[in-house]
Amino acid sequence: MTVTIYHNPACGTSRNTLAMIRASGEEPVVIEYLKTPPSRERLLELITAMGITPRELLREKGTPYAELGLADPKWSDDQLIDFMLSHPILINRPIVETPKGTRLCRPSEAVLPLLDNPVREFVKEDGEKVAYMPRSGSVEIQVRPRRK
Repeated sequence: MTVTIYHNPACGTSRNTLAMIRASGEEPVVIEYLKTPPSRERLLELITAMGITPRELLREKGTPYAELGLADPKWSDDQLIDFMLSHPILINRPIVETPKGTRLCRPSEAVLPLLDNPVREFVKEDGEKVAYMPRSGSVEIQVRPRRK
């Protein structure tokens, strides 16, 4: 199975998603999209494959979203794409693409249904425990108490 992740190593959700992919036995193609942003055509392909709008892919936190006034509904989809291409940090992440689909994996466990052999249990960086039941598609999250 070919798995591709559009990844930002500074993002905990992205790191957890990548770790879940690897724990599931896959070695994905890792695209650090801040270093190698997608082309307009590729970004549009990803948005279409996810079934979302460009606005739904915009990231607000830690980006120039507010200073650019991107909350204003006046911006067209094409203009929002232009902003994402000019400022790739505006592209929300991680995006994972597999033969089973393409998804913005927020939360990180959203990647599990996209994998052939998803990990059944995983502990995230922050101590949250993820338990995945592939047949039912259910995901259970448990917060582990932190040790002092």
